[in-house]
Amino acid sequence: MQIILLEKIGGLGNLGDVVTVKNGYARNFLIPQGKAKRATEAALADFEARRAELEARQAEILADAQARQAKLEGQTITIAQKAGVDGRLFGSVTNADIAEAIRAFGVEAVKANVRLPNGPFKAVGEYAIEIALHTDAVANITVVVVPTAE
Repeated sequence: MQIILLEKIGGLGNLGDVVTVKNGYARNFLIPQGKAKRATEAALADFEARRAELEARQAEILADAQARQAKLEGQTITIAQKAGVDGRLFGSVTNADIAEAIRAFGVEAVKANVRLPNGPFKAVGEYAIEIALHTDAVANITVVVVPTAE
């Protein structure tokens, strides 16, 4: 299916690009999320009429993400979890736990922003991770998992 991108999407294209994607990806994700429109003649004309407005909106979103990235870059966030004597956690530290700790730090983030390439943390320790606030704004932080004092 041919679609017009209404924002920059990593691995797919930039604002205004006409790309071909699988039908399900377009119908089930991109179009309902407002990230794309079907590439019809009317939609192309409408997009060209609204291009400046859409570009300004995307610039605002990027500026906000870069401001949050500047606050987060290089920070260390500590998360306390219940652990055994050998340092293994009872449970794990997931991207939702890290997003909650980042929000407590004062920066808005959702669990989809947290990238854990090796999955949830299951042991006490220090981990370097990335927070993808935007395709062009990725912050590197350190998460320190400590055992709770009981």
